[in-house]
Amino acid sequence: MIALLVAAALATAPAPEPVPLTIGETVTLEALGEARQINIILPPDYAADPDKRWPVIYLLDGAMKQDLMMGAGLMRWGALWGRSRDAIIVGIETKDRQRELLPPSADPAEAKRWPSAGESESFRRWIAATVKPMIEARYRHDGTAFLVGESAAGHFVVETWAQDPGLFTGYAAISPSLQWDFEALSRRAVGEDKRPPLYLSLADEGGATETAMERLLKALPEGQAYCFSDRRNQLRHATALHGLLPEALQYLLPTSADWLADYGMVLRCEKRGGAG
Repeated sequence: MIALLVAAALATAPAPEPVPLTIGETVTLEALGEARQINIILPPDYAADPDKRWPVIYLLDGAMKQDLMMGAGLMRWGALWGRSRDAIIVGIETKDRQRELLPPSADPAEAKRWPSAGESESFRRWIAATVKPMIEARYRHDGTAFLVGESAAGHFVVETWAQDPGLFTGYAAISPSLQWDFEALSRRAVGEDKRPPLYLSLADEGGATETAMERLLKALPEGQAYCFSDRRNQLRHATALHGLLPEALQYLLPTSADWLADYGMVLRCEKRGGAG
């Protein structure tokens, strides 16, 4: 009888009101004549530990409808396991990826297919002059910043590493579109200056993307810190970011955890250089 009364009371009780689930903050800025979101997701204990400072991961293609939620989820999962350090995620929205992420191309076929392409330098200057200063002024960062991108965004990452290496502390280019402009980026001389660590990977792209990656790896200066993850037989281009972002963060933001291999969280660098 008591159980029936309790059940009846519960059935007639008002349902609890849902409350908003806040996962981050967003700022709208303009670049190249387009309004775009800058999305910031803070570590769970950011507010609880006001003296702590954090690394910052700048994720290209970082809108809500792009890679923001996946990137933040994978980063948080890695931090939960101790695979990589926790960090502030800054998702940078792109609107016309070829325009914003790639330099001009001398390939007539590419120029015809993507006539708006070629303003990566302007987009990089905007990130350097507007986005990074805003983040550094508003949030408790530890002075380190990492740029992450895949495909065309991966090309942007490598181009930034080659052209303006001091802009970030480390770089991750997952399946970068190195075939662009007759593989021009892989042919660029980068000199012998010390540059930040660079994570590179290949999936099943093949063709000019593969030959350009091989050329780039051969051209890396002696002592350059890098990790090349060769997944040509395991991953498709469409699954590369999902599969390799945890590994890229493990390389760029390592921890002292000694149990990772027991759970299959292995940093797989088929080629590796330097102390990174």
